[in-house]
Amino acid sequence: MLLYLSLLIFCVPLGGDTSPISCYNDKGDAVDWFYVYKLPKEHGKKSPQRGEMYLLLEKGSEGWTSGKETVNDTTGALGRTVGQLYSQGQNTELAYILYNDQRPPVDFGDRWIHNSGSSGGHTKGVVLLDKNQGFWLVHSTPHFPPVRQAGQYSYPSSGVNNGQNFICVTYPLERFQAIGEQLQINQPNVYDCDVPESLASLVPALAAVCKKKPLSGHIFPQTKPVSNRSVTLTSKGGTDFISFAKGASFHNDLYHSWVAPTLQSDLLVQFWIRSTGILPSDCSQGWKVLDITLINPGQTFTFKASQDHSKWAVSTQASSSGAGGGWVCVGDINRNEAEEKRGGGTVCLRDPVVWKAYRTAALQCEACGGGTIQC
Repeated sequence: MLLYLSLLIFCVPLGGDTSPISCYNDKGDAVDWFYVYKLPKEHGKKSPQRGEMYLLLEKGSEGWTSGKETVNDTTGALGRTVGQLYSQGQNTELAYILYNDQRPPVDFGDRWIHNSGSSGGHTKGVVLLDKNQGFWLVHSTPHFPPVRQAGQYSYPSSGVNNGQNFICVTYPLERFQAIGEQLQINQPNVYDCDVPESLASLVPALAAVCKKKPLSGHIFPQTKPVSNRSVTLTSKGGTDFISFAKGASFHNDLYHSWVAPTLQSDLLVQFWIRSTGILPSDCSQGWKVLDITLINPGQTFTFKASQDHSKWAVSTQASSSGAGGGWVCVGDINRNEAEEKRGGGTVCLRDPVVWKAYRTAALQCEACGGGTIQC
């Protein structure tokens, strides 16, 4: 009996949840990375599930799979991943940053205040890490996620009607300094954060983001603020992603002026077209950047770009032995005149499975000079 009790005590985990801070799939498995395509609410459908369904693509999968839950469920990929922020309430060795140009509403007791920012970066994301590893989630959903003090994960009703995209990557601790520097360039609207002293010395750039200090020339050997920078970020599992971050001083379109020539690839771009000053498709400067107008990811159902709040880009051609092709980029900024003068970015991956999933989703595009063509 004494031996049994000794073994029982030995086997009980101490200090609460010891699971690694990571991206998680629908099954609750820690994964190196995943993409989520939250589908828009289908017109004419009254089911409460519509508008909360999603597709999931994770490392090692063969393409899109239907999400087992809804985006509002704590046992889905998003809920399991972002939910770690709320389930680790007693963990003081945890750093996090929540940023969104359309922040969640703030409860002032007798009223709710909705915050939205026309200044600062047009950026949305979640960073969560401990002394070993963490994840960076880049997304397109307004008012998401709730502040940590809310105590639990939830998905906002404001993100239901339209399509949304998410990319989650698990990184080792040493990548988060570079991630912090990228965010400093973006000048995000941070609405909730904490970088404890024990981690601030290891990731000072993230601590500066939490304190809302932009990246200036004194960090890099130049005299003026950094307007844009791309870096390769290698995931915990060894996958290379390219992070593109631009600041307000970049004063140009992210995709046509920078991403396409850097990747040496023509791009099809999905973004929120229901805003003023939309940039038309552009075939100048040697690279074609075409605005997507009709979409059907995973052969689910077809919807217009006006129903999709996602911001993603895909190469027109598959990867070849030469340069260019096979790229997918998921980010948080649109192609419009106002956002040429705001911070934002995208995270790109060259992977044949991910490329095919996004490339086949683009059905029709705007031609350069006007008109509609098959993508």
